[in-house]
Amino acid sequence: MLMELDIVPMGRGESVSADLADILKIIDASGLDYRLTATSTNVEGSWDQLMNLARKCHEEARKKSKRVVTSIKIDDYEERTGRLAAMVKSVESKVGKPLRK
Repeated sequence: MLMELDIVPMGRGESVSADLADILKIIDASGLDYRLTATSTNVEGSWDQLMNLARKCHEEARKKSKRVVTSIKIDDYEERTGRLAAMVKSVESKVGKPLRK
């Protein structure tokens, strides 16, 4: 299962990279496979792992901000694993070359 996680601490100014760094430490420590993008983070795991991780990350953001907007998108494709890398490779094979990541 894949989760796209987007956490936005509100009222913290224009740059929230330091807050997001604290959240990424939690994601990294989870041991789950993930990819950081410019606008969100993609994580692969089971339903329980992903929901627990999303909760921990949201709670971390709430420690510093009175308002936090957390968006979660779930891609549940049976019991498949290794999809973070496989999906990119599949598209690259159809394009015919490696793409920027």
